[in-house]
Amino acid sequence: MKKYLLITTGSILLAVAISFFLLPAQIVTGGTPGMGILLHLIFPVPVGVAMLLINIPLLLIGIKFIDSGFAARSIYAMVLTAVAVDLFNLYLPIPEIHSMLLSTLYGGMFAGLGVGLVLKGSASAGGTTIVAKIIANYTHLKPAQILLIMDSLIILTIGLIFKDMEKILWSMISIYVTAQVIDRILTGIVTEKTINIVSTQLEEIAQAISTQMNRDGSILTGQNLTGEHTKQILFVVIDARHINQLKELVLGIDDMALMVTMEASEMVGDSRIARNLRLP
Repeated sequence: MKKYLLITTGSILLAVAISFFLLPAQIVTGGTPGMGILLHLIFPVPVGVAMLLINIPLLLIGIKFIDSGFAARSIYAMVLTAVAVDLFNLYLPIPEIHSMLLSTLYGGMFAGLGVGLVLKGSASAGGTTIVAKIIANYTHLKPAQILLIMDSLIILTIGLIFKDMEKILWSMISIYVTAQVIDRILTGIVTEKTINIVSTQLEEIAQAISTQMNRDGSILTGQNLTGEHTKQILFVVIDARHINQLKELVLGIDDMALMVTMEASEMVGDSRIARNLRLP
């Protein structure tokens, strides 16, 4: 039930992105929604119908490569999005937005929210995702690379048809915004950073972090590439707001210390566990 709630919400948001922002500005997005907009701009066919005409054969091609549950949810998402797009265009007053920037950003944002929620519901918002996975199985390319190639071809096509370089650039921005929002939906907004510290005064640094910042971590043992030398590495997970405080503390003890800061792009479980590992 939760999956279908996510899929329903996501499909409606994707339809809003298409009907209210992207289509009026003639901006394409990625995947089958973008192909549907492109087909609508070339031929007198409703966008929703165009999306179904594209999705149905793609889904039939990939049906034997996916499980029945995923297929059923994907069909539901595709049909609902297509129907919602055409109903919005028929019965709702579409407000005029005279700013291409607003149409691009909000269209990309709503599309990203929609596709992200559909993916969260273990479904696909378009058949191109399924086809990309199939092609990836028989080539050295990754699904994301194949989707990027497909999206690039869609953008190139609209540029060639309308001979409008600005349309290409706006569409690229829209697809980028969509991808960023999808990533945030799937991985969450993580404000944590992982810090690896190498120093000759590691124990003093560890003690200072524990007492002055009320943070703990873990001390790991590492070797150089030849395996001749062994060093200890302090691993700490910390909120991004406290990075500068940590730098000042570490460099105040050892100005030759090596600090490597990495983005914690996804945190699974309670990050306090990583913070609270006892230091020796």
